[in-house]
Amino acid sequence: MGRKIAIIDGHPDPGSGRFCRALIDAYMTGAQEAGCEIKRVNVAQLDFPILRTQAEFVGGATDPGIVSAQQTIKWADHILIVFPLWLGTAPALLKVFFEQVFRPDFAFDETSDKLPKGLLKGRSARIVVTMGMPGFIYRWFYRAHGLKNIKRNILKFSGISPVHTTIFGMVEAASDAKRAGWLGTMKALGRQGA
Repeated sequence: MGRKIAIIDGHPDPGSGRFCRALIDAYMTGAQEAGCEIKRVNVAQLDFPILRTQAEFVGGATDPGIVSAQQTIKWADHILIVFPLWLGTAPALLKVFFEQVFRPDFAFDETSDKLPKGLLKGRSARIVVTMGMPGFIYRWFYRAHGLKNIKRNILKFSGISPVHTTIFGMVEAASDAKRAGWLGTMKALGRQGA
């Protein structure tokens, strides 16, 4: 039996024609061929509020869609997060989703006198980002700060490790052959459960 994989589709547009969705579908095909179990969370289809105060973040009510996403993450051995780069980071809707999901008592425990303890150990993750600029420019000139924030300050802080990243740059200008290659890469990653 393959791994249990939670897929978080972080594209805020609910339309089906986004390349992020094609990447996810290719990954799912590979994972299913390898016998992996998959549960998918489509952030664009959820309806949840913005947290505006520390009191809401720490002890506010949790929306049923967010509770379901938390259960999916807890169930998984591996988490795949896919989103387009907007203004150097994840789209606002995905950031709000992360704030809702990765809250105290689910993602970390801060009740001790020491540093908070990540509660999601035993899980790995891969973040896949699409963008209009060349990927090497984002990594080397912009230092991939938005991506590093999610990797280090959300996932690793919660105990998820290792966290790998995949960047597909110049997506809008990519040829059909280039896109097919990327889809092949995602299918191979799905087969590996990576």
